[in-house]
Amino acid sequence: MVSIPDDVSGRPAQRLGPSGVPRDARRGRGATANPTGRHEPARRETFHEETGMADAPAPLRTQVTPERSTRIIARNSSPDIPFDRSINPYRGCEHGCIYCYARPTHAWLGLSPGLDFESRIFTKPDAARLLAREMAAPGYRPETIALGTATDPYQPVERAHRITRAVLEVLRDARHPVSITTKSDLVLRDLDILAAMAADNLVLAAISLPTLDPDLARRLDPRAPRPDKRLAAMRALSAAGVPVMVNVSPIIPGLTDHEIESILAEARAHGASRIGHALLRLPGEVADLVADWFAEHYPERRARAFALLREARGGRENDPRFGHRFRGEGAYAAMIGQRVRLAGTRLGFALGRMALNREFFRRPGAQLSLF
Repeated sequence: MVSIPDDVSGRPAQRLGPSGVPRDARRGRGATANPTGRHEPARRETFHEETGMADAPAPLRTQVTPERSTRIIARNSSPDIPFDRSINPYRGCEHGCIYCYARPTHAWLGLSPGLDFESRIFTKPDAARLLAREMAAPGYRPETIALGTATDPYQPVERAHRITRAVLEVLRDARHPVSITTKSDLVLRDLDILAAMAADNLVLAAISLPTLDPDLARRLDPRAPRPDKRLAAMRALSAAGVPVMVNVSPIIPGLTDHEIESILAEARAHGASRIGHALLRLPGEVADLVADWFAEHYPERRARAFALLREARGGRENDPRFGHRFRGEGAYAAMIGQRVRLAGTRLGFALGRMALNREFFRRPGAQLSLF
């Protein structure tokens, strides 16, 4: 791989060569490269014999592949997150958010966390059937299911596949609590289900909004709806009685951190009543992908962004420890947390976790025959 000289951050200022993909081929995509996954035995490179330059691939098209699963509810024991179970109807995400902490999961599939993650999408068509079966088990006890914790349940392929809606129908019929995290106003398609569940305190909708700047958003998460559409979704959900959380996440040092108060003010004006926030995380390959993205789009800001991240991560680019990975530590991380709390209090946001209703749960039984 060819690099131009390092900048003051100590990281190569730009990565060029075999993993890089020409802009025309990746128009509308977030990642600048498609590096070989870390679990692959060999690294693949293609060059023109005459020039030694990388071949320009055809424009990337999204490939959708169904996969068979035996279970759909994933469990976790992390003290950092307010749920112990989650469902992701899709692997990979076409929104193409460069900062997505789930990108490294594609390496386990023999694919790249780069462009493969946002163009090679896997669906779980049996999700609703599996969910009904798992909730019907005699030992099952209801707790809030988080829908869309790794990849967006309302990414573009959901329009055709409708897996998320099928999952919500099962949860509605079972009167099971669910929290949804998305960047898409496609969530409004399912407002009939969500409004009915909200009447019994069974749902919370979280809309992720890391920036209000449409130009920056187009680079950060190129296939997600514009910020104004996300705000409009907040307003429509709130008007229908669905409680809305704004996720100011990720907060990117030196790039989006100045927007915290503005984002919260706009979200509150559009009906959001709760706040979530997290500092940018750089697990696995995400660190290099984000560095390359900065080199292409905002090279003058990259050194400061990584310096502040290292300050908040104990001198490292990523800190996976429980209790630290989302919020960070040190003066910068403390300042971010204080700004969120002060602005949230001033604007009238509810702080802390929202308890959803578990008392109405009806174990699936007869509905299993529908599948």
